[in-house]
Amino acid sequence: MPKPSAGRPRRDAVHHPLFARFYARISVAGEGTIGPHRDELLSGLSGRVIEIGAGNGLNFAHYPRTVSEVVAIEPERTLRQLAVSAAMRSEVPVDVVPGVAEALPVKSEAFDAAVVSLVLCSVREVPRALAEVRRVLRPGGELRFFEHGRTWHGGRMAAVQRGLDRTVWPRLFGGCHVSRDPMAAISEAGFELASYQRLLVPEHGPRWPDSFCVLGTAHRPTGTD
Repeated sequence: MPKPSAGRPRRDAVHHPLFARFYARISVAGEGTIGPHRDELLSGLSGRVIEIGAGNGLNFAHYPRTVSEVVAIEPERTLRQLAVSAAMRSEVPVDVVPGVAEALPVKSEAFDAAVVSLVLCSVREVPRALAEVRRVLRPGGELRFFEHGRTWHGGRMAAVQRGLDRTVWPRLFGGCHVSRDPMAAISEAGFELASYQRLLVPEHGPRWPDSFCVLGTAHRPTGTD
């Protein structure tokens, strides 16, 4: 079993220490709501898996034992250190390594599945990040995604999301954007969508700019690129 590592590059590509501590607290507090979605996201996975933007490692406890190894990429130092601790408690082997989604530090076609979970909102270059995910997946490999993004209702909320993205939201929430369209980005990156569902998180109560989520599966095509 590989040993989790908190090794870091000489200069962190992403550095949001205040947001990281805030996120670590609210994400743990929200597990009663998000945890069941993590179970659904990761159910049935097997073989080698790469998780991009692992955060503080809350997905690790939800991986099935059919997974032989998880390589978890996390660029933010504070979150990466928390992910290392979570990896040590995991029932599957998890290796936490530094890196950014746009330049994954792994070989091509090395993984059976890739996981993006509440991360495409904050990567700097979504097309480049998804191209990297496609590169590291074997042909036919799965992409599992659970992302928030643009409302599917349009109207006032869509305008609010666009306005927040142009102003305060990314600055307050570690580069997060609420008006991106993860489904369109995944399709445009050349993945074949298999199944997905739209979710409101939380299901009941007020709708927030980041309440509009999608959870599903896509595949890297088996043909030559």
